[in-house]
Amino acid sequence: MPKTIIISNRLPIKVQRSEAGLAYETSEGGLATGLGSIYKQDDNIWIGWPGTYFEDEAEQQQVTQDLAKQSMHPVFLTESEIRDFYEGFSNETLWPTFHYFSQYAIYDDSFWNAYQQVNQKFCQAVMERAEPGDTIWVHDYQLLLLPAMLRSQIEDSSIGFFQHIPFPSYEVFRLLPWREQLLNGMLGADLIGFHTYDDARHFLSSVSRIVGLNTSQGLIDNGYRHIMVDAFPMGIDDEKYATLAASQETKAKMDEYREALQEQRIILSIDRLDYSKGIPQRLQAFELFLKENPEFHGKVTLFMLVVPSRDQVEMYRQLKETIDELVGRINSSYRTITWNPIQYFYRSFPMEELSALYSIADIALVTPMRDGMNLVCKEFIASKLDKKGVLILSEMAGASRELADAVLINPNDMGQMVQALQDALLMPEDEQMARMGQMQDIVRRYNIHHWVEIFMNRLQYIKMKQETMATETLSKEESEQLVSTFKEARQRMLFLDYDGTLTSFTKDPTKALPDQELLSILECLTQEEKNRVVIVSGRDRNTLQKWLGHLPVDFIAEHGVWYKERTGEWEMFQNLSDAWKQEIKPILELHVSRTPGSFIEEKDFSLVWHYRKVDRTLAELRARELSNYLLFIAANINLQVMEGDKIVEVKNSEVNKGVGSTRWLEQHAHDFILCIGDDRTDEDMFKVMPEDAFTIKVGSERSLARFNLENSKQVRKLLKSLC
Repeated sequence: MPKTIIISNRLPIKVQRSEAGLAYETSEGGLATGLGSIYKQDDNIWIGWPGTYFEDEAEQQQVTQDLAKQSMHPVFLTESEIRDFYEGFSNETLWPTFHYFSQYAIYDDSFWNAYQQVNQKFCQAVMERAEPGDTIWVHDYQLLLLPAMLRSQIEDSSIGFFQHIPFPSYEVFRLLPWREQLLNGMLGADLIGFHTYDDARHFLSSVSRIVGLNTSQGLIDNGYRHIMVDAFPMGIDDEKYATLAASQETKAKMDEYREALQEQRIILSIDRLDYSKGIPQRLQAFELFLKENPEFHGKVTLFMLVVPSRDQVEMYRQLKETIDELVGRINSSYRTITWNPIQYFYRSFPMEELSALYSIADIALVTPMRDGMNLVCKEFIASKLDKKGVLILSEMAGASRELADAVLINPNDMGQMVQALQDALLMPEDEQMARMGQMQDIVRRYNIHHWVEIFMNRLQYIKMKQETMATETLSKEESEQLVSTFKEARQRMLFLDYDGTLTSFTKDPTKALPDQELLSILECLTQEEKNRVVIVSGRDRNTLQKWLGHLPVDFIAEHGVWYKERTGEWEMFQNLSDAWKQEIKPILELHVSRTPGSFIEEKDFSLVWHYRKVDRTLAELRARELSNYLLFIAANINLQVMEGDKIVEVKNSEVNKGVGSTRWLEQHAHDFILCIGDDRTDEDMFKVMPEDAFTIKVGSERSLARFNLENSKQVRKLLKSLC
């Protein structure tokens, strides 16, 4: 039976050494909670690092055996890999860049090498356990290269990837020296998920501008399959937090806290130590609030819990010192014998104590400078059984896209944060309960289980869509069958597109001359009397005549406007008018003047706007704008507008490659047909071919053609086999 394999940097269990031996502590993270229902089913497994360095092989074997009982498989990292891959590239290169703190990012080749090696190590661990038909779900920024590595090993598998931190705008992401490799790594997945639409939009923009792939409506076309990109806001296990808030242990802690804090209004702040969380700015805002609102002195306490993280790293050590100094300054300036403005704790709290704090807090102050989702605010909401309390939430947290009833603030606007504290403390209870009720409905509906379910559904959907749109890659067996059928046939017809099929594209279309290899192949094919080779191209007849006219081939030029049989002269398929050029050409010239690098190619009965040399983003904008405008005009004057590979072409609508090819099929006997093309204009040709024809699309698997080849090199190899 197919299984699901979950892969993340850390396993949902922490393995630690204790005096009694190895200790296994379950992680309380949202990911572990949400995916717990998946990896414990059937033969499903979770692969990840157990969180500790194990040098001894006996210890590694023991950990492997113990975790296997819980459907987990560890990936052991060396000390240097932990330092360079995890602490280095993941947390000192990717983390600051993705959180818009690129000034803190370190670009170190040794970090990058370790990152590649560890991703490969994870790939190997997956391959040892993966089987055809398995679903693979990769998580987060530590494993950006893994989807493509897995794709190269098991092409047909379903691979999902989810990023739990923000994805930065193109202008920030492009600063990374390894930007293209990272994107290509992610594009190995079938479905790529982010917490917010903004993150998905930034990713699509980077893919378009750095990798150069077409993106449309959340789909990326990589030439072989569609990759879906979407937003999946992550939720929490709301029932777990509501049940915990109602438990006797939590109620006992609530009574203890209330007794200690007397009648204080509690502002709760819970964060991991990190510069992206905006903790110093929060403290400065609270200090300004106390300065401007002396009437709240002795009545309000900021309960600040900072969870230790990486404080051996210099930047984090300095951050902790800054927080310590701010807390000390504020407390020393405002405290009295009976009141401390800030209750500051630098440690982790057990779940029952956190639940008690959520329950008694009047305000949750969640103001990160940048955050993927931030589940603290959702945990606070789920814990509010009496619906009393106010959430002050940063616009920069992904959760702000869902929780519109929170008091939303810009964490860089100190005055706005102070005003938000005032408004929250003075908010009537009925308004608090109305807002909290709305937010609880959202947290309940879009919980962690919904997140898992909808991601898996979309992954299944995109795989089905890929299968329905895919043509079959021409396998070795099918290629042999094609050659065998060819040899047995008495009258063979070969319809061959030129650009992108017989030869690869060039930045300057005039330089795509046939090389000696191509000329030799065509000479060889045309020497056989049984063969009729038809060059079907969008190029003008003069160019085709100049390049290939010395060969005994047939021509269909300008998408079917002109034709020439191997022993005949050039003729027009039907009488056409080019009077429309007077109206259309000025429009194209205007686009050339507005778009540096573009140019116009004029043929007898068509005009082509080329933009191969134009900046990709500008080119896409101009091409879309031009196509839409031309389509509006063309409808009234019997013209066809076609978008090809880096071109927009306008021509008479009476002719196309399909019409031209039909004439050959009707006038010349045949018992074997081979038809090869690479772009949308060739679909007209595929459409008119008989069912038993060998039709091949080059460079894309979505086509009316039966088979697919990757590039012109493979086309030439196939044609050589027919000689």
